Amino acid sequence: MKLLLIRHGDPDYEQDDLTPTGKKEAALLAERIAPMRIAEYFVSPLGRARATAAPTLEKAGRTAQVCSWLREFSPRIARPDSREPKISWDWLPEDWLADPRFLLPDTWRENEIFRAGGVPEEYDRVCAGFDALLEEHGYVRDGLLYRAVRPNSDTLALFCHFGVSCVLMSHLMNCSPMPLWHGLCMAPTSVTVINSEERRPGKVIFRAAQVGDISHLYAAGIEPSFAARFCEVYGNGDRID
Repeated sequence: MKLLLIRHGDPDYEQDDLTPTGKKEAALLAERIAPMRIAEYFVSPLGRARATAAPTLEKAGRTAQVCSWLREFSPRIARPDSREPKISWDWLPEDWLADPRFLLPDTWRENEIFRAGGVPEEYDRVCAGFDALLEEHGYVRDGLLYRAVRPNSDTLALFCHFGVSCVLMSHLMNCSPMPLWHGLCMAPTSVTVINSEERRPGKVIFRAAQVGDISHLYAAGIEPSFAARFCEVYGNGDRID
């Protein structure tokens, strides 16, 4: 099995849509994805993800199943440095790295701020939806592995968001989501490719072959949107917090 985790295009968050740049990115993405042999398409219910998927689905003559658990992962928390509620995974590095529990696959759940914000429960809800999808396609969660009851080489395309993509990857790879949220970058319309590996009959893990690939943008001579990271130097632009 192959999973494509596709982030939405350059976002207009206020309108939950794409910017003009995001629409160009989505059109270029369609040139890449639509010719592929995709068994099924899935999409977040949020507008920016659906607008990103639309050109691909139109070009391929396909439809996508809307999955509520693919919406952006956004429980609100009382971040230590802010009086305003923040998205759960949007911490300053000096604050979350001060709690070593965040680095481990089980103890990240014990952080008091996460527990107060219901983050572990929302994580489990997303992973339950994901596992139900994988089971429909022949792969059943069995402890830390997956059991291949119907091994296959199908490709599933999931149009979603950065935060929830890291949740799905952390679940597949049995690690804390925090190092993924803060250590990976997935630019708008980037494609993350995850393959199943069955080295012994029926016993499966998943491995990322590509993370945040934007070759379709580079092939068109377009620089990726900046809406994926923070400034390299403090004060060099407005993405610092």
